[in-house]
Amino acid sequence: MKQAILLATLLLLCAPSAWAQSSPTQTPSAINASVSATPALTTKAASAKSGFPLTAERANPVRIPRLEKPPVIDGKLDAGEWQGAAIFKDFFQTDPGYNVSASEPTEVFMGYDAHTLYIAFRCYDEPGKVRATVPKRDDVFADDTIRVLLDTYNDQRKAYVLTFNPLGVQEDGIRTEGSGVDWSVDIVMESKGTVVQDGYIVEVAIPFKSLRYTAGKDKLWGLQIFRQIQHLNNESDSWMPLSRDVSGVLPQEGHITGLEGLATERNLEVIPSLTVSETGTRVRSFPPTLDPTTGNLVADPGRMLNQPINLDPGLTVKLGITPTITLDATLNPDFAQVEADAPVVLVNQRFPIFFQEKRPFFLEGKDIFLTPITALHTRAIIDPDYAVKLTGKTGRNSFGLLMASDNAPGNFSDEDRETARTDPAFFRRFVQPFLDKNAYIGVLRLKRDMGRENTLGLIATSYNFIQRHNDLGGFDGRFKLNPKTVFTFQALGTTSRRMAFDQFTGERAIHTLNGFGYNYNLDYSARHWGYNLNGTGFTRGYRADVGFTQRTDNNNHQLNVRWNTDPKEKGTIRQWRASLFADMQHNFQAHGQRWDIQPFFGFNMPRQTFITFGYRRAYERLFAKEFGTPFAGTDDERSTYKWSIIVNAESQLTKKFYFFTSVVRDMHVFDFDFGADPKFSRASPSAIAQRQAQAAGLCDGQIQPVPTACFGFLDPGAGNL
Repeated sequence: MKQAILLATLLLLCAPSAWAQSSPTQTPSAINASVSATPALTTKAASAKSGFPLTAERANPVRIPRLEKPPVIDGKLDAGEWQGAAIFKDFFQTDPGYNVSASEPTEVFMGYDAHTLYIAFRCYDEPGKVRATVPKRDDVFADDTIRVLLDTYNDQRKAYVLTFNPLGVQEDGIRTEGSGVDWSVDIVMESKGTVVQDGYIVEVAIPFKSLRYTAGKDKLWGLQIFRQIQHLNNESDSWMPLSRDVSGVLPQEGHITGLEGLATERNLEVIPSLTVSETGTRVRSFPPTLDPTTGNLVADPGRMLNQPINLDPGLTVKLGITPTITLDATLNPDFAQVEADAPVVLVNQRFPIFFQEKRPFFLEGKDIFLTPITALHTRAIIDPDYAVKLTGKTGRNSFGLLMASDNAPGNFSDEDRETARTDPAFFRRFVQPFLDKNAYIGVLRLKRDMGRENTLGLIATSYNFIQRHNDLGGFDGRFKLNPKTVFTFQALGTTSRRMAFDQFTGERAIHTLNGFGYNYNLDYSARHWGYNLNGTGFTRGYRADVGFTQRTDNNNHQLNVRWNTDPKEKGTIRQWRASLFADMQHNFQAHGQRWDIQPFFGFNMPRQTFITFGYRRAYERLFAKEFGTPFAGTDDERSTYKWSIIVNAESQLTKKFYFFTSVVRDMHVFDFDFGADPKFSRASPSAIAQRQAQAAGLCDGQIQPVPTACFGFLDPGAGNL
């Protein structure tokens, strides 16, 4: 009931202000054949930070005209089809050149109607030089590309990233300034491209209902356009100049306006599903019978005993309450169509493995829930019976609310149920309390924009299951101290209650754990050098049942320092670069767990050729208490000094062939012994050497000093993984 009241309250508070942003329907304005600037709407030309003079159409917002007739998206610039559209041209080369004229001309046409934003790209190039393949979606990095960044809230914090190769293959994501691009989202749009004699053409139609945006008269959107030309040493061109002395891309964006009279009908998507299944078990055809002649059991082919047909209906609904607020709801969802996870080796892993979220329901508004520490990892919601999510932005405030009921914790298989029932006492004590019970999850996220590029946020999560409860809360922020320096932080507190069973007495006891987690990140980025200092730590009692945590009782501090020369347009060596990575880890008892130092040196050459040399020196120490069982021998810890030599080389040999190789030589690395039995059919070399030394009588104390093989220093033992 409390969750329902909270949901209704957010709807009432947010909907009126967001509806107020909707623009009334207007008649199409007069359309000009060239870019129309709006001096009355002088924008803060953030890109002027670059120090390069801007023309009028870049210093002021570009007015996007309304098209009389929507163009046909066929990858052809038919005569008159884009008549009157705004034109963006005269791109800057930002790499390897530094805001000089682009090597090849680029023209971008943009217009709209009540339902759709239309963009056409005319990218000129030498005959036969265009690099284009037919890759899968979100995998066009090896091709020539054209990319648009749409900052639909004009807050310089988040933007849609829409990328297309010359054949119109799409790569889309959401860029959050300071956090990179999340490529897991798939935006509904139409694109078509063709390679022509003097370059290529791409046409795109983006429905406004696929975007979340501010609407209304004279509203501004941020805009940046990039072009990548592979055969010209991976040249990067952009519509707005980019300064190498300014941290971030969105603070240097340009602006567009004029998107008025957009259709304001609510966007409603309803996706029903029905899964039909039948299961069966092979049973005996007759009781066990002995052959009177041989005395052996008579072979029984058995027969199939089928269970009743199971009908499993589901429903998913998406409602665009306003252009900035979306409500998602699902009942018994069917995720069978979701792409499977890539194969990962799970054996011999000390820590949990992070799997990306791919289920569409959880991807909507995902960026709102992102924090430096993964306080929400929706893969923790395994099999929801139902879930409701409300996400959006009103004014400077972003919010997200998620509620779900997950049946996975209490959903035992038929086989597990039957096995447990063979021991009534075990079934009653360890299974029955959880059988067919659901876990209830709640998440609340609030974020406030402060100034031009600063943000403060709050997050709270709750996980409740039978005899297992976890609550998390905390705050985070991002502050741009100057054009080159950004500082982010997060602090979280958790409290958990677990019901534990004494395996000897059968008594139950509630254990309470309180924990704390933190993260900080200081990033400095200048033209020729930069550094990043960051750290993350979790106390032993930290638990985030709705989030993702690899290791507790651990503090991890890292320093990255980089240096590079300006890239050259010509020459054998186009750019020199060097970097230093340092890592230190310790627990909250000030016991060192690990340190790692890695210097790298490399250079770039033509044909996207990158050569890198590196050296690594590291120390790692393991404590028996981390693994649940004592190590072999009398010591409760293991340690080793490691070193590695690293050589990486990659090159685009031809338009169709790309070469990459990495050679790494590791020495003195821990190898975890899982034993040599049917379940884990391998033992570590260190464990084998120890057993051989013991069998040879080298470890009975007669030989001093005792050979190191007797201790198995690089083998912590089987542990409790």
